[in-house]
Amino acid sequence: MRITHLNSSNIHGGSGRATFRIHKSLKEVGIDSRIFVLKDFGSDPDIKTTTDNLMRKVLKKARPRYERRILNFYGNREKEPFSIASKGINVAKENIIMDTDIINLHWINKSFLSLKSLKQIGKPNKPIVWTLHDMWAFTGGCHYSNDCRRYEEKCGKCLVLNSNKLKDLSWKLLSRKKKVFKDLNLTIVTPSNWLADCAQKSSLFSNNKIEVIPYPIDTKIFKPIDREKARGVLNLPEEKFLILFGISPNASIKRKGINYLIEALLIVEHTFPQLSKKIELFVLGIPNSELIRNIPFKTHFLGAMHDDFTISSCYNAADIYILPSLEDNLPNTVIESLSCGTPVVGFNVGGVSDMILHKKNGYLARYRSSKDIARGIKWILEDKKRLKKLSENAREKVLKNYTYEIIGTKYLNLYESLLK
Repeated sequence: MRITHLNSSNIHGGSGRATFRIHKSLKEVGIDSRIFVLKDFGSDPDIKTTTDNLMRKVLKKARPRYERRILNFYGNREKEPFSIASKGINVAKENIIMDTDIINLHWINKSFLSLKSLKQIGKPNKPIVWTLHDMWAFTGGCHYSNDCRRYEEKCGKCLVLNSNKLKDLSWKLLSRKKKVFKDLNLTIVTPSNWLADCAQKSSLFSNNKIEVIPYPIDTKIFKPIDREKARGVLNLPEEKFLILFGISPNASIKRKGINYLIEALLIVEHTFPQLSKKIELFVLGIPNSELIRNIPFKTHFLGAMHDDFTISSCYNAADIYILPSLEDNLPNTVIESLSCGTPVVGFNVGGVSDMILHKKNGYLARYRSSKDIARGIKWILEDKKRLKKLSENAREKVLKNYTYEIIGTKYLNLYESLLK
């Protein structure tokens, strides 16, 4: 059985990391798996990329600018993610596509595949599995709907586009998707139960088979290690409570919830003064000074990291990892943290509640409640025995649900059922 995954990149971004881990989980259970990408940032022999002639190089740069110009016309000034998929690469004649048994799509935007490209690779009736990493596949262009449910009908009057027109770009794109998808032999996989529910209610995928298969994690890399040793490697204080959070390049997007995190930290400082004296923060990613200037605690900035062993050390150095997202699928960072035995505090949204069991391996705060995030921080840190038990439960959750063998076997069973 030969499987080819299509994703815009192989490492960068959450979908790239998740795709690579799914690929590794398939190799673990004996499947011939390869990845085909628009941009390759490594040297793995299983990862292939498009062959660029001069024209393709020019188009790679021109297509994103073309989409951005259209979005600016609609008033998408805040640069909320919205993809048009009008321009892409024809990969149907690539050898890696032609000699595969099943195509597994992932995140295909940023001018990798257009809707026309999808139609081309789906011939003649080749099985396609689409692992969704966000909502884009069944919306009129947005990657997260921000609680809008117009994708369940026809889209239009798009909030992301700042549009009041019924038949705007989102309506047109959803209509085009319906025409293309109806001719594809398509099976949908969602990593979270929340995304499966959204997809099932959508006008595009209401009649499709939808499987829930979480992301896998390499439990041999992301594993508990001695906390003092991890802090020593990263030059972090040994005697403090350390709270970890991440800042991505698009952290200013409202969905990321960074303002709720900062507000929660201010509440901790004012409400729990004795505990506050023992707290310091450290941050993964390149911080936006505008976003973090109000953080009330001493903060260590470690910058962007891509090496899994170093990232694992960060989780092990932390007492708590905080994810303040207001809308999310199945964040890799939560699985990584739990796998290292570090409890997580986050809002009870999306796929976060698939992973965090309230007061078992972390704390699920009430939606948009900074006060409850603050309470969760205090509840975890105020009792060392509780913290130790949460840590043990976190690791156990991962070993029972997210290992390479478990997830690889689930994909194997799905692929075999499609080929039969």
